[in-house]
Amino acid sequence: MTAGTTPVSPETKAVSDDALVAFDDFMRLFENFKHDNDDRLKQIEKRMGADVITTEKVDRISRSLDEHKRSLDQLALKKVRPALGRDGGFPAMPSEHKQAFEAYIRSGDDRLIRSLDTKAMSYGSGQDGGYLVPDETEAAIGRRLAQISPIRSIASVRQVSGAVLKKPFSISGPAVGWVAETAERPQTTTATLDELQFPTVELYAMPAATASLLEDAVVDVDQWIASEVETAFAEQEGAAFVSGNGTNKPKGFLAYTQVAEGSWAWNKVGYVLTGVSGALPTDDPSDILIDTVYALKAGYRQNASWVMNRKTQATIRKLKDADGNYLWQPPAAPGSRAMLMGFPLVEAEDMPDIAAAATPIAFGDFARGYLVVDRTGVKVLRDPYSAKPYVLFYTTKRVGGGVQDFDAIKLLKFGTA
Repeated sequence: MTAGTTPVSPETKAVSDDALVAFDDFMRLFENFKHDNDDRLKQIEKRMGADVITTEKVDRISRSLDEHKRSLDQLALKKVRPALGRDGGFPAMPSEHKQAFEAYIRSGDDRLIRSLDTKAMSYGSGQDGGYLVPDETEAAIGRRLAQISPIRSIASVRQVSGAVLKKPFSISGPAVGWVAETAERPQTTTATLDELQFPTVELYAMPAATASLLEDAVVDVDQWIASEVETAFAEQEGAAFVSGNGTNKPKGFLAYTQVAEGSWAWNKVGYVLTGVSGALPTDDPSDILIDTVYALKAGYRQNASWVMNRKTQATIRKLKDADGNYLWQPPAAPGSRAMLMGFPLVEAEDMPDIAAAATPIAFGDFARGYLVVDRTGVKVLRDPYSAKPYVLFYTTKRVGGGVQDFDAIKLLKFGTA
């Protein structure tokens, strides 16, 4: 091994090789999809309607594309997930908190971690409420949540120590105008301020462990907890960030009042109409996507993304522009996102399906438009009694979220009004 190089574990190399193979299969499948979909479109253009067998074949390949994309995403996530076993060649020196937390998780001995909390004057711990996980574990949970929680991956994320984040914004700016060099300057009016509030609410998961796992000295138990709770947290977050009602959960961007783009006002999310109930327009359906893109102001389009679920993506994948080019393009490399009209496409399963008066497609700069608020600290309460012989770990974190810039997100509504 060359001096200064980082060793690559056999597991990581295997994951990389598998990702390359899966990506090649994905690209071959997309070429087959384009060929068969072209046949379907030619049949429609000849006014004879698409052959049933051809349509079924295109839909089947489209579903296979979705399955291959999910496999690629899982391989990319596996690559960034640390192994549960300890690296014997390059052992990391655990922090004092990590050692104390591991003693608590393995045996329930909380003397070390309690003494640390006493020295730190921690208000958020104790035997009844559980103990805070080490900083390394909290960082690992947050890092991997960004990989598998679709809205979190494109939104702004801010950490707070309090229960509520209050963010002021200006409803009307001060009066401005042009004046001559020596003319009298009129007095400007004071800006009117309002306040957005983002309360954090409790999100929990409860993984279970066997005694043999806890007794196994090779297993890194706090990394095991992180890997167990990440999917549960991501699923709950994903639903709340899209459509949560704001009661004991974050408020999703679809839960705000929606108005036609021509009537847009602050505190409302604007939408563009397809003009057809539950469907795209028959003639030039891609034009409505262009209208949606340009409903967003230029300053927001630079970092904009599409958000939709896989069923809606399967419909959009069949569309072409006026020059016969597919609007949907596959990822450029393993782990990257598909593109739609030059903008990244984020697959969020909690977005609604295409239906009458539904808004299954969102487009916008979510980094400016949606704010995720994380309260620092992830707690774990060890419970060896409720499900004997298993040991439960009641794991909680506090999360909030909501729209912070109502001009940065636009919706495509499949309806006429």
